[in-house]
Amino acid sequence: MAAAQETAASHGLTAFVSCQDEYSLLARDIEQDLIPTMRVRGLALLPYFPLAGGFLTGKYRRGKPAPKGARLAESPSHAEQFISNRNWAIVEGLERFTSGRGHPMIELAFSWLLATPEVASVIAGASTPEQVEQNVRAGGWILSPADLADIDRITTR
Repeated sequence: MAAAQETAASHGLTAFVSCQDEYSLLARDIEQDLIPTMRVRGLALLPYFPLAGGFLTGKYRRGKPAPKGARLAESPSHAEQFISNRNWAIVEGLERFTSGRGHPMIELAFSWLLATPEVASVIAGASTPEQVEQNVRAGGWILSPADLADIDRITTR
């Protein structure tokens, strides 16, 4: 990273220090190319859609209407992006994983992201004080290597 900073500085520029890309338990494509490149270049990641439009919160149920006022109920384009048979299967597997460990889905979604060394922070929206508190608590679950391996088996279908 020092070489990139020196090159940028010699041209009166500031070097990049982070990337902002979609990354979640449902969207892991950047693990193939971007994250290894970030690791080599010393860049951090600020993932967006960490909860996959709310799909990773545990409030949606297959075959049931989305809760009134929920993001995916209000935004058909987001619903189309996140709701699929593949994602339902992953979410249902993750719900079994979390219920066996006494944690809600949101804690898993955030703690998994925070277990990735390149993730500098998780950008999380909230519309109520309770959601802010829940988001803060979510980073407290430290996943073990065995947990991470189980999550990989569930999410890399």
